[in-house]
Amino acid sequence: MSDHYDWIVIGAGPGGQKAALCAAGAGAKVAVVERDAQPGGACVHRGTIPSKTLREAAVQLSRFFRQAERFGLVLPSEVRFSHVRGQLDQVIARHVGSIRDELAVAGVDRIHGNARFVSPHELEIRSPSGAARRLTAKHIVVATGSRPRNPPETPVDHDLVLDSDSVLGLEYLPHSLVIIGGGIIACEYAAIFASLGVLVTIIDRAPRPLAFLDPELSEGFLRAFEAAGGVYLGDRKVRGLEPDGLAAVTTVTDGGEAITSEKVMVALGRVPNTASLGLSAAGIAVDTHGRIPVDVDGRTAVPHIYAVGDVIGPPSLASYSMEQGRRAVMHALGHDTGDAPSLVPMGIFTIPELAAVGETERSARERHGEITVGRADFAGIARGHIAGEPDGFLKLVADADGERLLGVGIVGEGATELVHLGLLLLRSGGRVRELVEGVFNFPTMAEAYRVAALDLLTRVRTGVRRRAA
Repeated sequence: MSDHYDWIVIGAGPGGQKAALCAAGAGAKVAVVERDAQPGGACVHRGTIPSKTLREAAVQLSRFFRQAERFGLVLPSEVRFSHVRGQLDQVIARHVGSIRDELAVAGVDRIHGNARFVSPHELEIRSPSGAARRLTAKHIVVATGSRPRNPPETPVDHDLVLDSDSVLGLEYLPHSLVIIGGGIIACEYAAIFASLGVLVTIIDRAPRPLAFLDPELSEGFLRAFEAAGGVYLGDRKVRGLEPDGLAAVTTVTDGGEAITSEKVMVALGRVPNTASLGLSAAGIAVDTHGRIPVDVDGRTAVPHIYAVGDVIGPPSLASYSMEQGRRAVMHALGHDTGDAPSLVPMGIFTIPELAAVGETERSARERHGEITVGRADFAGIARGHIAGEPDGFLKLVADADGERLLGVGIVGEGATELVHLGLLLLRSGGRVRELVEGVFNFPTMAEAYRVAALDLLTRVRTGVRRRAA
C-alpha cells in the first residue's frame, strides 16, 4: 500500500522548496523527498551558500590583514583559512534551520531518501538504511539539481585533485592551486584563494575568463585577479594531470606548459542528477546532456510531471530555479503564469563582484545598430572612496537616442545589489531620464546610475555614440 500525496517534490534545493511551499499554500498535501539529511540541496551545502560565505569571509579577512601588515603584524596563512572555514558551518546551519522551519510551518512532509520512479505516478523511496517504501502523487516535481562534471582527462581523487564540492573540505590553505576551467565557479574560487595569498593559475580553453560576459566585465575581473598575483592561461587544453602521489600535482597543457601546484581544482561545469531517477519508468527521456526537456512552465512530456532547476539546464541560477518552481505549481493549479521572465539579473561573486541584466553592448549593437553607452567609474563616486572600494564601474547601454535603457553591466563591490535598480528600470520601460530626474542619496554607490545616465546623455548630445561594426 502506497502513501498518497497531491504533490511530491524530489529535491529540497531552491526550486524544490519553492514548488513545495506554493503547493502547500494552495492547501495541497505535499511531501519533499531529499537524499541529504537536511534540506537545502547543493545550493546550501556545496554550492551557492558555501562559496559566497567563503568569499565574504575572504574579503573581510583580506582587508583586516592588509591593515594588520601596516603595523608589522604577520599571521600564518593557516590562521587566515581557519577563520574563513569557521564561519561557513554556522551560516549553513542557520540557513538550513530557516528552511526546515518554513517547510514545517507550511505542513510539508520531509522524507529522507533516494527517489526512483516505478511508474508515472509512483515512486520508490529508499532510506539511507536501505528500507524501501512506495509513494504516489497526483503531481510530481523533479528538482534534484546537479553535481560537478569530472571528465576522464582530469580524474578527481578529492585529495590532490579536487572538484567544487571537495574543495570545501580543505583543512589548510594550499601554497599554490591550479584551477581548470574559466566559468563562474572557477573564477569565484580563483578570486577567493588569490585574495588569501594562494598562487592561483586558471587554465581554460577560452581566450578570456567568463567569456560569455561583456568583455569589459570579464576584463575587470581579470585585472583584479592578476593584481592579486593570479595567472590566466587561455586558449589551452589540459592534456593530463600527473600527481606525485604525495604533495603535488603537475598539470600538462597542449601549449607545452607543465605547472606544478600543491592542489588542482577541476571546475568544468556541472551535470544534472537524473541518472538514478528511473525516468524511463515514468515515460520521460533525457537529452544527450542528461537534462529533462520541459516547456515554458516546466512541464515534461508527461503532463503531471514537472522539472525545475539544474535538471533542465541553463541558466542554473538559484533565483531562477525558485521562479521555475513557482511557475510549475501555478500552471498545474490552472493559474495563468504569463510569459517566462525575460530579464534575469546575473550576479557573479568574484572579487570584485560582477553583475549584468538586459543586453550587453555587443548584443545591443547587433540588434539595434547604433547605440549609446554611458559610464560611471567608481573612482569618481564619493562612496567608493569612503568604503575603500574605488575600483570598478557601472555601464549603461541604451538606444541611439539615449532614451531607452537596454542593459546594465557593473564591476565592483556591491555590483550584485546595484544591478537590481537597473532590473526595475528595464521592467518599467527603461526610460533613461528617470535616472537623471530621480534624487539619489549622497554619498551612495547607487548614484553611479545618475552619473552614468548623465554621461550617456552627454554622448548623445555631442554625437559620441558606438556604431555598428
